[in-house]
Amino acid sequence: MSNYIGKSPQDILDGVARQYLYGLRRNNDGELFLIRIDQLQGGNENSIVINNEGTRDASFPDFEEGISYFEGIDESHDIVYSNLRYPQLKWDNRALSYYVESETGQFVQRVNEDFTYPDKISTPGYNEGLDSQVLSNTEYTDAERN
Repeated sequence: MSNYIGKSPQDILDGVARQYLYGLRRNNDGELFLIRIDQLQGGNENSIVINNEGTRDASFPDFEEGISYFEGIDESHDIVYSNLRYPQLKWDNRALSYYVESETGQFVQRVNEDFTYPDKISTPGYNEGLDSQVLSNTEYTDAERN
């Protein structure tokens, strides 16, 4: 049996509504970006920007731990809050990894299993900021894509 001063590991886990935050967005070319943040890991690599800088009326006002949000795109596929970096946010206690299997083209979801994503296969997520872990291709050009 272990003794703890302050909060035990279980107390900390009980205080976290959901461990993982997933953010999904699409760029102007239609390319999808998914980010997974582990709240229990900490550090800059487990931090994201919810709203980009801009006016208050273009920012998502109701971000709350544990509350998923899927209404960031309206019926016309227009973005509701232009400053919201990820128009769809989902909280989960499972570590989910998504990828397209290169041999079959199947969309795969792994639950509580890590997946090493290939490097230099996509455009950068953002030019700067904390999303550098999403995609790390800084040499991608439009000519390579076509």
